[in-house]
This record gives sequence, C-alpha cells and structure tokens, in this order.
Amino acid sequence: MPGTEYEQIVLAGADDHDLTRLSEYEKVGGYQALRKVLGMERQAVLDELITASVRGRGGAGFPSGRKASFVPKPEQTSKPIYLTINADESEPGTFKDREIMLRVPHRLIEGALITAYTIGSTSVFIYMRGEYLTEFEVVKAALDEARDRGLVGANILGSGWNCTIVLHRGAGAYICGEETSLLESLEGKRGQPRSKPPFPAISGLYASPTLINNVETIATVPPVIMRGGEWYATLGVENSNGTRVFSLSGNVVNGGNYELPLGISLRELIYNIGGGIPNGRKLKAIIPGGSSTPVLTADQVDVTLDYDAVGAAGSMLGSGAIIAIDDRACMVQLALRVSQFYQHESCGKCTPCREGTRWMTALIEKIELGHGTNADLDLLVDVCERILGRSLCPLGDAAAMPIASYVDRFREEFQAHIDQGCCPFGDSSSLDGILSPVQQHARMTRELAVLA
Repeated sequence: MPGTEYEQIVLAGADDHDLTRLSEYEKVGGYQALRKVLGMERQAVLDELITASVRGRGGAGFPSGRKASFVPKPEQTSKPIYLTINADESEPGTFKDREIMLRVPHRLIEGALITAYTIGSTSVFIYMRGEYLTEFEVVKAALDEARDRGLVGANILGSGWNCTIVLHRGAGAYICGEETSLLESLEGKRGQPRSKPPFPAISGLYASPTLINNVETIATVPPVIMRGGEWYATLGVENSNGTRVFSLSGNVVNGGNYELPLGISLRELIYNIGGGIPNGRKLKAIIPGGSSTPVLTADQVDVTLDYDAVGAAGSMLGSGAIIAIDDRACMVQLALRVSQFYQHESCGKCTPCREGTRWMTALIEKIELGHGTNADLDLLVDVCERILGRSLCPLGDAAAMPIASYVDRFREEFQAHIDQGCCPFGDSSSLDGILSPVQQHARMTRELAVLA
C-alpha cells in the first residue's frame, strides 16, 4: 500500500504473510514476546510499557503504561483483575481497528495476553462491534488456533499461568465505545455510562479492578516488548511516540488505512500518500480525528499529526480518522449530518446530551432549510456551550465540539443560509445525499413551486 516506505509496527508483516494463520505469524516472530514476558517480573514488563509511553489509540491519548499502573497489584486486592479490550469501533470515519483484527489478529491476542500478565489478570474480554461479523470470525478462528497450541487457557506455555479470552459482540450502540458503558453492556445491562469516581481501574467490570484499552493500543504491545520501550520511544516525535494507523477517507484519491510515524504532516498524508483531492477540486476542511473532533481549515494542512500539534491547532488527534472535505461541501449540511448522528446515539441518561443534541439538530436543520435567523445561530452556539463539560460522559462533548467549530470557522456559510433563505449550495454539495425526510419534503415543495 502507499506509504510502505515507513516502518510498520502494528501491521508489520501483513503485506507479505497471511498473519491470520498462527504458523505464518510465528514466522515473523509471533508469540516470542509472550514467551519473553513469562520469564520476567510483572513490574519489569510494566516498566517497559511506561518507557515506551504509548498513548491510548482509542481517542483520549492517555499513556497506556501509566494507565496500567493504576490497577492494583494482585497482592493488593482480594478481587479478580480484568482486562477489557475496546473493539467497539464506531466513531464515524474510523476503520483502523477492523483492519488490525482482519490482518493481524494474533498480534492482538498476543498483546492481550502480555497485558493481562502484566496486571495480574487471568480473564480478558474483547468487546467487539456487533456489525463486525467478518472480523469476529477471523479473531475467533485465530483464538481457537492459539488455544489449541496452549497459548491461551490453562498453564500457558508451561508457565503455570492461566488466562482465558472471551469474545463478546456488541449490538450496534455507539455509546458502548465509552468505557463504562462498555462495562455495563458486558455485565448484561443497558449500555449507559456510570458516574465516576470510582474509576474502572479500582471498580470496573463486576465491581473489580479493570484495565480497558483500545485494539490498536494492545496490538502495539508485542513489538514494544520484543524491541524495548526505549526503542519505541525513539519513533514519532516528543510526547507522541511510535506509529499510528491513520484512517484516511472523504474527498481523497487513495483512501485507506496507513500506518505512519506520529509527527507526519496532514499535507504528506493527504497529498503524497493519499493522492490529493480528486477531479482537481480544492481542499476546504479537514476532520483530523473522527467526527467528534473540531474541524480544521485548508490553510492548516501543514499541521503535524501528533497530539500536541493538533491540540495547538484547536482540535484533537482522537481516533486517528482523517476526513478530507473538498470545496463542494456545504458545512451546514455536514454539521447537520454530525448532529443527527450524535442525537441518534445519545443514550438519554443525562439532560445536557439528551436535550442538547436534539436542540442542535433542530436549529441546524432550520438553518439548512433557509428558515433560520441570526438569533437561531446565536442560540446554536449557546446550546453547544451548555453541553460542553456538562454531560455524564464524553458523548455530549463529542456532539458539541465539532458543531461549535463548524460555526466558528465557517460562520459565513451559516450566515449565507440565513441571508439567502436557502442553502447556497443547492444540489451541488458533495453531501447532498444526506437529506432527512423533512429536508426532502422541503426540496420537493420548492421544485413543485418552480414547475407551477
């Protein structure tokens, strides 16, 4: 794939070998890291992970080694310790974890075993997005192979250590990507967030100490152990170590997943690796970390893809989903699509998110249909501000942050809708296929009026 001049870590070997098969994974050094850690003290393994400073690849970006250190040691608790892997990849624009599960499932399994050993856990749960049927079957087949070889289960590799891995499929709820909602779902309850504290490290699954990590984060563990935390820390840039699998989509020639060192620029990814904007169109905006992150403008294309630089630019690296938007797109339509998604996915447990997302959608739809006023635009900004930091879980922020950024950075488009009494883009917007029934009815009414 384009971009293979960069060293791959998580997806290493997948271009030349069928790493869904245990025998092929072993040819590229598979499960050697597990064998290595079974002869190490748990603290020594944890020290390597802390040195590597792999920041969580699920969106929050918290250092995963430090996160693991928050879990009580086995001798400090009478309760079982659990490892839960978040494979409920539901962030719009994000599709990296599915490729990891499809192409290197044994690296995920090996990383899970190493992490479980490190925290003193004997039980691992992989919570997988319900729509990922093929991915489920691939990971299940790899897990069956690993069990048959004594790599999972009782007395792993003759070490005396036992560890089970359970695959659990979700039911299509975006909210279950939030870690406490995921735990509720695992326990057989409705997927809704818990109040914190206590945090999962102290009281998580079944009120026991629990470590929750993303698929990509866990799949990074075996290479870190084999080559050392200090080696991994030399990759990428300061405070953003290693590589990331970036999901590139939108108005770009070569969309797909690309594993690249952190610190590469958006320009390099979009134009050199992604082939640029198709049909000679101009870049208008960039979503740098999935739909929940604030939008960047075209003149920010030289921002480097690392946590600090994207943060300084006014957004977040998030899940690593880069969405390129060309000059055909109506930003009000894009805001409406994003708002509709988060309104639909809100679990309804807290008022700011439940009511706020509904108000955002109603106001944006009113503006898009040409019925909005300046007061509506001001109210939209006010609703966003009243959601931010006030919802029970990050979903409220995920809904409000991008909408506020669209208004802030493309306010002239919102204003044009109000001044002209219609969408200035008409049918030419590249997002024109997203109209709700209300919008479709309004368009039909306009067309009939013209015919009359």
